[in-house]
Amino acid sequence: MTPRTLIILGHPSATSFCSALAETYIQASKTAGHEVRVLRLGDLRFNPVLQHGYTHIQALEPDLLSAQSDILWATHLTFVFPIWWGGMPALMKGFIDRIFLPGFAFKYRSGKAFPDKLLHGRTAHLLVTLDTPPWYYRWVYRMPGVHQMRQSTLAFCGIKPLKTLLFGPVLGSTAAQRAKWLEQAGTLAQKGSFHVHRQSRAVVRHDHQGDSAL
Repeated sequence: MTPRTLIILGHPSATSFCSALAETYIQASKTAGHEVRVLRLGDLRFNPVLQHGYTHIQALEPDLLSAQSDILWATHLTFVFPIWWGGMPALMKGFIDRIFLPGFAFKYRSGKAFPDKLLHGRTAHLLVTLDTPPWYYRWVYRMPGVHQMRQSTLAFCGIKPLKTLLFGPVLGSTAAQRAKWLEQAGTLAQKGSFHVHRQSRAVVRHDHQGDSAL
């Protein structure tokens, strides 16, 4: 079966290093023969605020309805985003709040403590940038943004996170270092089968820098 890959760029800027990572992953996925779709959240038109929580139905904008269709189409999702203040950008958090809804991403049933995982059967990669040194983000901050995505969001809905690449620190990085990170992103995309594999310390990095670099 041909992998159907959806790349979701969570950085609002098209000139960021996150954007460069996403483009590299896109091209490598196509070269590997994958079917590819792309969501650049900075280009979508939607209200990122879940105005009433889950107490009222908030109509989805056309771009969000299309995004839900893309997620259902995909067998594999790749999220590309920076770490800002320990977590994901507000735009990406708002995107998740608005579309990972009951009845789409999960469903509670009477008498069951845990919900049905409605997006099961899909896998995910995370490409994450930050300016904080990788060891500090991992051991001091305990990677809150990464754990939020992997466990509290993706796994909760049935999406199996396979690998997280953390690039950084981007701030002050050299052209050679950024080229190496782009190569790692392309290599990950070309693996194709997306079988579960252990996280490699050699390629797990973190990057967070200003808009121009992240």
